[in-house]
Amino acid sequence: MRRLINQIRPYAWGSPTAIPRLLGRSPDGRPQAELWLGAHPGAPSSLATEDGPVCVADAIAGDPKETLGERTVRHFGERLPFLLKVLAAEEPLSLQAHPDTRRAALGHAAEEAAGIPVDAPHRNYRDPFHKPELVLALEPFEALCGFREPAAALADLAGLTAPLAGILRADLSAAEPGAALRAAMTRLLTLAPDERAGLVGGLVAELAARVSPTGPARRHAATVAELAERYPGDPGAVAALLLNRITLRPGEALFLPAGNVHAYLRGTAVEVMASSDNVLRAGLTGKHVDVAELLTVVDFSVLPIPFASPERVEGRWEYQPGVADFALSVIRPHEEVARLPGGLPAIVLVLDGTAELRTEAGERLPLARGESAFVPAADGPVTVEGAAHLVAATVGDSV
Repeated sequence: MRRLINQIRPYAWGSPTAIPRLLGRSPDGRPQAELWLGAHPGAPSSLATEDGPVCVADAIAGDPKETLGERTVRHFGERLPFLLKVLAAEEPLSLQAHPDTRRAALGHAAEEAAGIPVDAPHRNYRDPFHKPELVLALEPFEALCGFREPAAALADLAGLTAPLAGILRADLSAAEPGAALRAAMTRLLTLAPDERAGLVGGLVAELAARVSPTGPARRHAATVAELAERYPGDPGAVAALLLNRITLRPGEALFLPAGNVHAYLRGTAVEVMASSDNVLRAGLTGKHVDVAELLTVVDFSVLPIPFASPERVEGRWEYQPGVADFALSVIRPHEEVARLPGGLPAIVLVLDGTAELRTEAGERLPLARGESAFVPAADGPVTVEGAAHLVAATVGDSV
């Protein structure tokens, strides 16, 4: 077991205080959006050793079976298949979706063949892997996630006279819900550039007028108005009408499979995902947007909000969302002594309090709030003791 040294991504939408507070550091005034814990080449963690930091990816390459275990190597090759993050959003993230494995492999191969540099701003597929993810709220966490019934969006558009409102009502009136949502979303994201600002602005103005501090709350109208204020003329703001608007309470989680359109709006959460950086954006961002490619991966089905529920396993609450790449365990203070499974790699992060990790061979590693550790597969089952609130990411049980 080794302590981890992790990197922070300073994206513009990040909170300047949430991650420093977790790590016990003073804010420097700049946004600190994501803390990455893993081996992804975009911001790999390092192991703290007596001889200095060692990149996790290098440690894995030096002895894959000891660090990852035979099961992980057999299924994923010599790479850590998951990435753990702390996400701290003060402003909305982009409207986005992620590809499935087949689409990611095809897209990556095509961009490689075209000679597009991996770090090019307009690159869609930086690796050949899918990116399902699970997000666990640490505080009230606001998000748009998946499509709602077309009838609900029609109700929000009822009585509006803006030209775009009429166009969307026609699209959403199709008999089949998936077809209606596909038509409306495609319409919004492919508006002619010379008409976009006027059409979007007219509809946003009418929706904003419905949001009154003294009147009944119209949640979706308020969300559109807020997003449009940050991104004037961006049709992604209006797309919020088509999506579920949700608030996760602390301890609640969502699982986002391939094709789920979503945007995180604000809050702090833990994320665990397949170790990929493939993001297809539809708007609400200054980064590269590829509408045509995004529309090829989106699932337009109307599905229940994908809340994830844990099961009690060996003293921990475990989320197994049905993908082989990752699982997430939560251990809370003052509960029974918990055990992490053996034979698989794990990354542990203490969110509050103090904990001690202990192997069957007697090795001990104390961790305090904000500290983290990499547990190699060869260390076997690990017992977690102490009054701590912590999370542990590992490989899914389908491996």
